[in-house]
Amino acid sequence: MRKVRILSLMLAFALLANLISTSGFAAGQDSKRASGFSKELKAIAKKTYKYFTDYTDPDTGLTYDEVRTTDKGTEEAKRTSPTNIAMYMMSTVSAQQMGLISKKEAVSRLQTTIGTLEKLDKWNGLFYNWYNTDDGSLKKDWGQFISQVDNGWLSAGLIVVGQAYPELHGQTSKMVDNMNYTTLYDPEVGQFRGGYDVAKGTLTDHHYGMFYTEPRVGSYIAIGKGDVPQEHWWKMYRTMPAEYDWQSQIPQGKVVNYDGVEVFEGSYIYKGKKFVPSWGGSMFEALMPGIVINEKELGTKALGLNNKRHVQLQIEYAKEKGYPAWGFSPSATPTGYSEFAATPLGTSGYKDSSTVTAHATFLALEYAPEAAQKNIKALQKLKMAGKYGFYDSVNVETGELAKAYLALDQGMIMVSIANYLQDGVIRDYFHKDPIGKKPEGLLKKEVFSIQ
Repeated sequence: MRKVRILSLMLAFALLANLISTSGFAAGQDSKRASGFSKELKAIAKKTYKYFTDYTDPDTGLTYDEVRTTDKGTEEAKRTSPTNIAMYMMSTVSAQQMGLISKKEAVSRLQTTIGTLEKLDKWNGLFYNWYNTDDGSLKKDWGQFISQVDNGWLSAGLIVVGQAYPELHGQTSKMVDNMNYTTLYDPEVGQFRGGYDVAKGTLTDHHYGMFYTEPRVGSYIAIGKGDVPQEHWWKMYRTMPAEYDWQSQIPQGKVVNYDGVEVFEGSYIYKGKKFVPSWGGSMFEALMPGIVINEKELGTKALGLNNKRHVQLQIEYAKEKGYPAWGFSPSATPTGYSEFAATPLGTSGYKDSSTVTAHATFLALEYAPEAAQKNIKALQKLKMAGKYGFYDSVNVETGELAKAYLALDQGMIMVSIANYLQDGVIRDYFHKDPIGKKPEGLLKKEVFSIQ
């Protein structure tokens, strides 16, 4: 009996050792795969950031809006917007966090940009929509418009830079404090106007009424600053009211009271899954705000959940269409720029025109990393890889490329990679500032009707 017991114990130890060895091997393989993907992402980020080093004016620190490769050579659009400036600044922080540039270089680059920003023409502390990159003068032939959403992004970029580099905080916080969002707010409706035409002296007729679109960044910041009341967050439409029968679906849901404001928590359904729609159904409306606002971790029952749902449904939409890749969002075309989307995900959905853009995949990284990794391979097979990371878009049916690089889209790619590889580093900087921290309770308390 003693011998049998010893043999049994020896066999048990052998099985246990084999199990440990096998599981260790499997874990090692997973680790290698993850490590390989991380290296690939960092290599993509290095190429992507080269766009900013090659096409940012060294004297002003302003990045060109876009650069195109044509049969005649390179076309450089030497104009920039508040969003482009924000994308350059946050991309520079991202590049330093990933070890692509030194802190000294990052601070030097950002000091140049901030010095220019301090001198630019403004309206109530808010920035115009287009400036020339060579001297920072207003690009008046493109109008004199003050955009709520573009200023929101510039505020976000300044907040991130001020927290990442304390030596710049005094300058950045002063500019953000001076950006007066009350001038664009309509207190009777509880929503922002789209913007203000300085030359005409008029606000836009339309409001930014839809909640699940990119202007929510400006809304969040304006609340954090105290420029507008907290009730503004609840005054935006989750879906349009059910009686608005022109929208792509009649929403289902219920009225919920938040902070004394009645909110219709409506939702749409696609492929059997509930979701709150954006206006057009595009990825950057859905996910771009999440590169700075911590919707993923704080809005687990609302925005974070909805972001994940939109990624899943964009992927399913591409499968339904039989496309070899997914990722639908406004992007460059061979001759200009257009709005693309997974049409059913929008209130008034943009068409997809079988066009996908690279930035959509990277925005989805934190919600579907394995699917994103596969999609990057698919984009590479479609010949989207270029000198500065990825060309902006491709028609997946014809194979036609838009051989363009946009500062906006390059920035989304850079910041998304940094957040994925560095545990949400850009979001952490944003929320470290009191402006980013103050409205966090709004994210936590809401429950979308998509559970």
